[in-house]
Amino acid sequence: MRHLSKQKKFGRTMNQRNALLNGLVRSLIERERIVTTEVKAKSLRPRVEKIITKGKVKNLSTVRYLHSLLNPKNAKKVYDVLSPRYQSRPGGYTKIMKMPPRKSDGASMAIIELIK
Repeated sequence: MRHLSKQKKFGRTMNQRNALLNGLVRSLIERERIVTTEVKAKSLRPRVEKIITKGKVKNLSTVRYLHSLLNPKNAKKVYDVLSPRYQSRPGGYTKIMKMPPRKSDGASMAIIELIK
């Protein structure tokens, strides 16, 4: 039964799944726009939004938290660039736009981007 288990598994173990999503988080923060499958984009959205919300409060504990999740360049970008950009916004920092399916396997594709 799938009671209270909202997370998609992507056919991977927990460690592989976390590595995949952490890599997507880093790419999205670095580039601010990535193309991925629709399901991965929907799983990625809450992680990125929580990171940006944490970055809004710039104190020692949040800086250390961001540096533990991201590389130093991306962590600095979160608390110096992204979080001040969304300071007055209560949430909803990302936008997912659907694309045509991938030709090779027909997977539904999407663009996920940080809104300006």
